[in-house]
Amino acid sequence: MVGMKIIELALLATGGLAGTFLRYRITESPILFGALQANVLIVNIVGSFILGLFFVISQQWNLDGRYALLIAVGFCGSLTTMSSFALETDGLLNNKQFSLAATNILANVGLSIGATLAGKTLMSVIVKGGLS
Repeated sequence: MVGMKIIELALLATGGLAGTFLRYRITESPILFGALQANVLIVNIVGSFILGLFFVISQQWNLDGRYALLIAVGFCGSLTTMSSFALETDGLLNNKQFSLAATNILANVGLSIGATLAGKTLMSVIVKGGLS
């Protein structure tokens, strides 16, 4: 916190609060895909997609780095959740549900990376004026 200005702290806190609230709302009721609980997967995909969108916007519009505190670190950082993903996967492994654990790992990592790429691609098309 040394050297952080009040506006930077406010941006970080605002993004963090919004991301935390959205994650809570998405994860408060279990969403199941077969036997796999998908709430954490959903927040990780959504957060990764938003981060991909933001990456292109921030580069295209040469945004001040403080916006990254609001969107990338604050909002996306509090929306997505590596610790919950790790805990769910550990629970599956402890219950000897190895195929579900592998599916959970592949889905969270693969789909999150895919969502980031999709967000970047979509925003690149938008800022370049649409599809030709």
